[in-house]
Amino acid sequence: MRYSEQFMEHIEYAFHAFCKVVLRHEAINAWRDLKRKMEREISLDYLMSERYFEPSVMDSYFEKQDKTTAFLVLGKEVIVDDKRLATALSKLPELRQEVLLLYYFIGYRDEAIGRLYGRCRSTINHRRNIALKQLRKEWERLEHEEQKADTF
Repeated sequence: MRYSEQFMEHIEYAFHAFCKVVLRHEAINAWRDLKRKMEREISLDYLMSERYFEPSVMDSYFEKQDKTTAFLVLGKEVIVDDKRLATALSKLPELRQEVLLLYYFIGYRDEAIGRLYGRCRSTINHRRNIALKQLRKEWERLEHEEQKADTF
């Protein structure tokens, strides 16, 4: 089937018009994205000129060895830098302490901890929640004692 030359010219003009509309809308989207980026981002050069700061950070994991407390869980050593947290953790019963350290510091999930202790996931989850409540109470008690010591 052959199309007339007039129909082919109409198709060509329609395609050109379609391309122009698409390009126009893409340009609008690009300008909108650029505007949004300029509103939300700050140049690093601007930050450097405003105030001086080091663009890098040194890790201090091993500098504070005298202030850290180490806990041994399943043959793995867990180092806690915060003195109040270490004190509160040490006041917990051993099983609750191990469940918290395994979950939050070593990264075990409830199923894995349950397999280690021969318990189901929900039991470990329950024990972890109880241990967190007890840890929170110990934390608040230690905080209260520190505030009391600061006032004297």
